[in-house]
Amino acid sequence: MQSITVDEAAQKLPDLIDAALRGEEVIITKDDLSLVKLIPAGAIKSRQPGSAKGQVWMSDDFDAPLEEFQEYM
Repeated sequence: MQSITVDEAAQKLPDLIDAALRGEEVIITKDDLSLVKLIPAGAIKSRQPGSAKGQVWMSDDFDAPLEEFQEYM
Protein backbone atom coordinates (compact mmCIF):
# COMPACT_ATOMS: atom_id res chain seq x y z
CA MET A 1 0.00 0.00 0.00
CA GLN A 2 1.21 3.46 -0.89
CA SER A 3 0.16 6.43 1.20
CA ILE A 4 1.00 9.75 -0.41
CA THR A 5 0.07 13.39 0.22
CA VAL A 6 -1.99 15.47 -2.19
CA ASP A 7 1.03 17.59 -3.13
CA GLU A 8 3.14 14.52 -3.90
CA ALA A 9 0.26 12.95 -5.83
CA ALA A 10 -0.04 16.01 -8.06
CA GLN A 11 3.56 15.54 -9.14
CA LYS A 12 3.45 11.74 -9.51
CA LEU A 13 -0.06 11.08 -10.85
CA PRO A 14 0.99 9.01 -13.90
CA ASP A 15 3.14 6.76 -11.65
CA LEU A 16 0.31 6.39 -9.14
CA ILE A 17 -2.13 5.42 -11.88
CA ASP A 18 0.30 2.77 -13.12
CA ALA A 19 0.67 1.44 -9.56
CA ALA A 20 -3.10 1.21 -9.14
CA LEU A 21 -3.41 -0.61 -12.47
CA ARG A 22 -0.82 -3.13 -11.24
CA GLY A 23 -3.08 -3.84 -8.27
CA GLU A 24 -1.28 -1.73 -5.70
CA GLU A 25 -3.46 0.10 -3.19
CA VAL A 26 -2.80 3.84 -3.49
CA ILE A 27 -4.18 6.16 -0.80
CA ILE A 28 -3.91 9.95 -1.14
CA THR A 29 -3.85 11.80 2.18
CA LYS A 30 -4.03 15.34 3.47
CA ASP A 31 -3.20 16.34 7.06
CA ASP A 32 -2.84 12.63 7.95
CA LEU A 33 -6.40 11.88 6.81
CA SER A 34 -7.10 9.42 3.99
CA LEU A 35 -8.97 11.26 1.24
CA VAL A 36 -8.86 9.18 -1.93
CA LYS A 37 -8.17 5.57 -2.86
CA LEU A 38 -7.08 4.97 -6.46
CA ILE A 39 -8.46 1.79 -8.02
CA PRO A 40 -8.85 0.74 -11.65
CA ALA A 41 -12.24 1.66 -13.10
CA GLY A 42 -12.95 -1.96 -14.02
CA ALA A 43 -12.51 -3.05 -10.40
CA ILE A 44 -15.96 -1.79 -9.43
CA LYS A 45 -18.71 -4.24 -10.27
CA SER A 46 -21.82 -2.75 -11.79
CA ARG A 47 -25.05 -3.04 -9.84
CA GLN A 48 -27.66 -5.53 -10.90
CA PRO A 49 -31.30 -5.00 -9.96
CA GLY A 50 -32.67 -7.83 -7.85
CA SER A 51 -29.27 -9.19 -6.83
CA ALA A 52 -30.25 -9.09 -3.12
CA LYS A 53 -33.62 -10.77 -3.63
CA GLY A 54 -34.38 -13.07 -0.72
CA GLN A 55 -31.70 -11.55 1.51
CA VAL A 56 -33.88 -8.84 3.03
CA TRP A 57 -37.05 -9.49 4.99
CA MET A 58 -39.57 -7.39 6.89
CA SER A 59 -41.64 -8.62 9.82
CA ASP A 60 -45.41 -8.81 9.39
CA ASP A 61 -45.97 -6.21 12.13
CA PHE A 62 -43.49 -3.71 10.69
CA ASP A 63 -46.13 -0.95 10.43
CA ALA A 64 -47.70 -1.68 13.83
CA PRO A 65 -47.44 1.11 16.41
CA LEU A 66 -44.65 0.69 18.96
CA GLU A 67 -45.70 0.27 22.60
CA GLU A 68 -43.09 2.80 23.67
CA PHE A 69 -44.84 5.54 21.69
CA GLN A 70 -48.46 4.89 22.74
CA GLU A 71 -48.56 8.00 24.92
CA TYR A 72 -47.66 10.18 21.89
CA MET A 73 -50.42 8.86 19.67
